[in-house]
Amino acid sequence: MKEDKHEHSNIPIWAYETIEIEDSNVQWARLGLQETRELFDLLSKFDIKEAEHIGSTAVPGLPAKPIIDVMISIESFEKIHDIVDTLTLHDWHYVPPELDGQTWRRFFVKVKNDKRVAHLHIMKVAEDRWGKQIEFRDKLRDNPSLVKEYGLLKRHLAKEFRNDREKYTQAKAAFISQVLNT
Repeated sequence: MKEDKHEHSNIPIWAYETIEIEDSNVQWARLGLQETRELFDLLSKFDIKEAEHIGSTAVPGLPAKPIIDVMISIESFEKIHDIVDTLTLHDWHYVPPELDGQTWRRFFVKVKNDKRVAHLHIMKVAEDRWGKQIEFRDKLRDNPSLVKEYGLLKRHLAKEFRNDREKYTQAKAAFISQVLNT
C-alpha cells in the first residue's frame, strides 16, 4: 500500500495547497488595507518603518491567488523571535529562512480553515527588493495591457505548476524582470 508522503509528517496542509487563480475581486483592496493596518498596529512596538499591500491582490483587475500580501520594513531582524511570538497569537505561522529559502526576508503565512489567507514579508529598511516590489505593483496599476498580459501568464502557469509554488514563482520571474527593466 502506497503512503501519502505527508501522512506522518508535521507539515501543515496549507504548505501544499494547489495554486488557484481567481478573477480579480474588488474586496481585495479593502482586505489589503485592513490586513496592513492590523499588522502595523500589532507590530508597531517593534519600530516598523513602513507597511504596504503588494502582490497581485494589490492590482485592480488582476487575477490572483486569493491571498493578501503585505510587506513591512524594520531596521533589523534582531527582534524576530518576539515578532514571531506576537504574530503566532493572531493566526500567523512563521516560515524560517531555512525553509523559505529567502534569507533577505522573514516570511509568515496567515491561515484560516487550513488555507492561506495572507502572507507577510518582513524586510530590512535597506533591502533592494522593497522598492522593486512597489515598482512592479505600481507599473501594473498604471498599465492595463500589462495587467491583462500578466493575468494570462499567471493562469497558464497555475495550470502548468498547480502543485509546485516554487516553480510557479520562478516561471513568473522573466515577466517581472522585463516589466522592471522597461
